Amino acid sequence: MIRAQLRRLLYGDEAAADDLAQETFVLAWRKLEQFRGDARFSTWLYRIAYSCFLQSRRKPVAVVGIHENEAAAPEPAPSHAIDLRIDVESAIRRLPLAEQAVLLHCVQLGLSHEEAAYVLSLPLGTVKSHAARGKARLRALLAEWQPGTKEDKQHVG
Repeated sequence: MIRAQLRRLLYGDEAAADDLAQETFVLAWRKLEQFRGDARFSTWLYRIAYSCFLQSRRKPVAVVGIHENEAAAPEPAPSHAIDLRIDVESAIRRLPLAEQAVLLHCVQLGLSHEEAAYVLSLPLGTVKSHAARGKARLRALLAEWQPGTKEDKQHVG
């Protein structure tokens, strides 16, 4: 789950996610005596992973963006599920970073608002506000989403 969290935060960069996951577990091992039990152990790990992610963003690193990779890769055969997934991921990237982080932890990783607040070091009310605003913006961005192409719609009728 830590790798999944980091992959989503890094927009699918598996190598960077694996490096940060390793860093997370080494750091957790070193700080194990600091775990107080006021949150679930997995929530504590998510917080360490998120901190590692934030630290990695502060370091100047040459990274190939996912958009460049997508342009070089051939398009797979379209399907409605793939189209929707791509459109949702694209819409999520258009949200403010705070809303992206909250939706990742609450919706995609299934953490409660309280757990997400702990992981992100934000007040509970702020997490709830970001979640509500992020969901509303996603609905607006995806309001006109329609599966398929014109040819698909001609075959249906």
